[in-house]
Amino acid sequence: MLFYRAAVDLSHQTLNYVAGVIRRHRKAIRSAWRRLNPGRQALLVLVYLRKGETYTELAAGFGVSTATAWRYVEETVALLSARSPKLGQALRKAKRDGLHYLVLDGTLIRTDRIAADRP
Repeated sequence: MLFYRAAVDLSHQTLNYVAGVIRRHRKAIRSAWRRLNPGRQALLVLVYLRKGETYTELAAGFGVSTATAWRYVEETVALLSARSPKLGQALRKAKRDGLHYLVLDGTLIRTDRIAADRP
């Protein structure tokens, strides 16, 4: 398999934030040694979320097994989602801020305006 370097259009601040969440979690659960440090785990997860790489591609790129890549993504997404506001909180804040619509789960729905304009 050939490897190459790539760029992800995310800030260092985002990487550091996610790495901090992972670091605090590992300390709280007294986690044993892991293959990737919190910064590399954060980068793996951000690549997955931003670029949609498969677990196999992530595993090859970060030097871990596919199962480990999957575990890292699942663990980190759970940590981040636990920090997000609950539905009621999000709706109250949106109302206070005068927002007319919300995207609550971050799902990008791809549309084709040309096809949408057809009868």
